[in-house]
Amino acid sequence: MQKLKASTIKKAIIYIVLILGTFIMLMPFLWMILTSFKTYKETIAVPITWFPEKWLLENYTEVLMKLDFIRYYGNTILVTVFTVFFMMFFSAMGAYAFARMNFPFKNVIFALLLTTFMVPPQLTMIPKYLIISQLKWVDTLAGIVVPNIFSVYSMFLLRQFFAGLPRELEDAAKIDGCSYFRLFWNISLPLCKSGMVAMMVLNVLWAWNDLLWPLIATSTDKLRVLSVGMATLQGQHGTDYPLLMAAGVMAVIPMLIIYTIGQKYFIEGIAFTGVKG
Repeated sequence: MQKLKASTIKKAIIYIVLILGTFIMLMPFLWMILTSFKTYKETIAVPITWFPEKWLLENYTEVLMKLDFIRYYGNTILVTVFTVFFMMFFSAMGAYAFARMNFPFKNVIFALLLTTFMVPPQLTMIPKYLIISQLKWVDTLAGIVVPNIFSVYSMFLLRQFFAGLPRELEDAAKIDGCSYFRLFWNISLPLCKSGMVAMMVLNVLWAWNDLLWPLIATSTDKLRVLSVGMATLQGQHGTDYPLLMAAGVMAVIPMLIIYTIGQKYFIEGIAFTGVKG
């Protein structure tokens, strides 16, 4: 009886901590939604007012009028889809090669690739810009997408999944005459679905929210993405917070939908990444 009581108290404490943690993590998101319906005066009021006196939709309509939001949405979707598709394709092929194939200096090459983790991304911005400038890719879709489609991080994590697959499946397929690409595409890739979806969700979030590189690689409004467009709402001497929060709410909706759809595989993939290989 005493053990049961102690176990109940322990579970209650765990649940309370988890609920508090959930509330703390959701609070900025709730604040963003509530602020998007406020007036500017309410956002800077002291003491803080959590709920607006009058729920205003004008902030959303003003964002659509002030920014070319539909174009920014289209550009962001286009950049995200192309970036994530090619990133996942090349990362998966590289991960399969390092996990399942034998070739000279494999471990040395893999170690050299991992050393790129120690290089801050900001250090590569100028070389990347000089390259796309020489290729005349500035302010083009290729200039935004191509420099970001190679991800050592994605390759490293996906390698853990491929390394954990049983060799017997590949041996049986080789007897039937499967090429290396068919082994990768038809045998190994479907078995790593949870890992692929987990990495895809992470990469979609990164590509959708990326600000620095699209800001550097574009010079006109033609290919401006949501993150860059929203940054223009922040003034040098003041920021209209209700407009900024309204834009943020509209920008985050696709990410919530994607995460909701891929939540099961995302959690499985994150859980198994450290177990396999």
